[in-house]
Amino acid sequence: MSLAADIAVAVLDEAWLAAVPDAVERCRKAAAAALAAHGAPVAGELTVALADDAMLRRLNREHRGQDKPTNVLAFPLAEPGDDPALPVLLGDVVIARETVLREARDQGKSAADHLTHLVVHGTLHVLGHDHDGEAEAARMEALETRVLAGLGIADPYRAVPAGDAARGAA
Repeated sequence: MSLAADIAVAVLDEAWLAAVPDAVERCRKAAAAALAAHGAPVAGELTVALADDAMLRRLNREHRGQDKPTNVLAFPLAEPGDDPALPVLLGDVVIARETVLREARDQGKSAADHLTHLVVHGTLHVLGHDHDGEAEAARMEALETRVLAGLGIADPYRAVPAGDAARGAA
């Protein structure tokens, strides 16, 4: 399967780079791995934005009606258009630093591993995967676990109680 995706990482909160020095490269690798695992070739542009709680709270309020920060939000964009000369915009994944760091600490995970998990999680949402029902959640979690294992990261659901921080966030 060929992968022709352009993955941009926008650092909107510079404190990310102190918390996870390799955050930009880690996000690119995580998103590329999720795109490759999707099951069908994916081409287009994906943006991962490393933001803060204030931005995620605002986006969560505007787009989901929940006035609180969350760890990750995914925004799938338009389907490919009729003009093949125009790039396909897959979507955006936006991640909140303070929430991710707190969750990582509370769950006994490294911030880098938790960030990687949430990039994979958000990218899969952009691609149409979801976890609304039990069966969908099981499929998405299995796919996330497989992608993360390929990146050398342990199953994030194994040691985390039901209601994991990633589930239900995006």
